[in-house]
Amino acid sequence: MDTARSPAEASVFSRKLAALIIIVYTVVTLIPVTWILITGFKSVDKAISYPPEVFFKPSLEGYVNLFTQRTRQTKEYLESLPPPKTWYEKLVRSREMVIAGPSKYFGRFMNSLIIGFGATFLSVFLGTLAAYAFSRFKVPLKEDLMFFILSTRMFPPIAVAVPIFIMYRKFGLGDTHLGMIILYTVVNLSLAVWLLKGFIDEIPREYEEAAMIDGYTRFAAFYKIVLPQATTGIAATAIFCMIFSWNEYAFAVLLTQFNAQTAPPFIPTIIGEGGQDWSAIGAGTTLFLIPVMIFTVVLRKHLLRGITFGAVRK
Repeated sequence: MDTARSPAEASVFSRKLAALIIIVYTVVTLIPVTWILITGFKSVDKAISYPPEVFFKPSLEGYVNLFTQRTRQTKEYLESLPPPKTWYEKLVRSREMVIAGPSKYFGRFMNSLIIGFGATFLSVFLGTLAAYAFSRFKVPLKEDLMFFILSTRMFPPIAVAVPIFIMYRKFGLGDTHLGMIILYTVVNLSLAVWLLKGFIDEIPREYEEAAMIDGYTRFAAFYKIVLPQATTGIAATAIFCMIFSWNEYAFAVLLTQFNAQTAPPFIPTIIGEGGQDWSAIGAGTTLFLIPVMIFTVVLRKHLLRGITFGAVRK
């Protein structure tokens, strides 16, 4: 028997096996993302070539097509125009087209930012208050209420799409930022309450009791004692809520058309000359991934549980 190593310590073989599994999983996961990224830097012809080309000359045609609307013109008309002033105009002219104006992508992208971050903030804010109430106060029928909150996650949200559509049409909330923020907040709220209640339960009550003995009000103790300790749970909850609000597709297709349409239902509708413009779709998808990645990276340091959770300081 090897007594030089602790039984709780992983063996060399186990560590190598775990590292191999993680590497394989990472590579498999990154293949689709990498392919989307490189598709955005292909020309329209290269994006639909068969067999697919891995090595190619990078082009920004996809990004130009993403942010502009173009029309095909005759050679006589193109020759009558002054020389192109910018590199992207020159690129469009090479396809015997001219730029007719900006595309709708930027507006859809901004709608995603407003709705995604707005719904995330409301979900975390309301979820934190509700979770604190369930954790610290004697709420009548607490277990039943918690189960009712959880039950809203037991069926896909699209199952209630028809009644929500009728209700939104009646109250004038369809195709509005407010309507989508309210909807995503309601869908995320149950997850936020359950996650945050677990984190707040692990914060010892003694902290708040000591603060209130020193003269703090209940709200001051919550704001200055509980919230800093629950930063880990709030960050994790915010990431989950943001991912849902950012990626949601079904309700965005059903309830929005123009004013509040987000990027997910718009990106697949980008049409080029011969059908879908895959280079522009790749470019739009790449840009769409950036905000949620930045949001996750910024909050990553809060995802590790603090050493004070579940322990009382002496």
